[in-house]
Amino acid sequence: DEWGAREKKHPEMARYLNESHGVPGWWAQSITVAYERARGMRLKYQHSDGFAVSASKTVAVPVAVLFEAFVEGEQRGEWLTDATMPLRTSQPGRSARFDWEDGSTRVNVTFVDKGPDRSTVTVSHERLPDADEAETAKAAWRRRLVALASFLES
Repeated sequence: DEWGAREKKHPEMARYLNESHGVPGWWAQSITVAYERARGMRLKYQHSDGFAVSASKTVAVPVAVLFEAFVEGEQRGEWLTDATMPLRTSQPGRSARFDWEDGSTRVNVTFVDKGPDRSTVTVSHERLPDADEAETAKAAWRRRLVALASFLES
């Protein structure tokens, strides 16, 4: 506050922490975000390009099976019944990127192998327009991942 951070932009604050106080880059970003939130300068889930939320779920299937349930359109339609998300790109067993519905937001998915019959999926929904939409999307992704687990584990 003494430095005048309330009147500064995010990059300037992070740079100040790094250059003047030796705070490493990632930590400078983290401290800056926490400061902005504490001072009412940044809302929950807010990023520079909109709002973003994430949800994750561990499922009792191999990572290859979990990956296919996301990238293969017919399988995806079995558990993702309330929207469309065309595939943009993927790295088998590791990640997949999608456009959400009209393409105004993005869905990034990562997969982690937890053993022969266990894997975790993390979904990040980005570029959401506001905090209310972010809250709605977070709740929806939690429900969708439960549906996915039910689909795969049955």
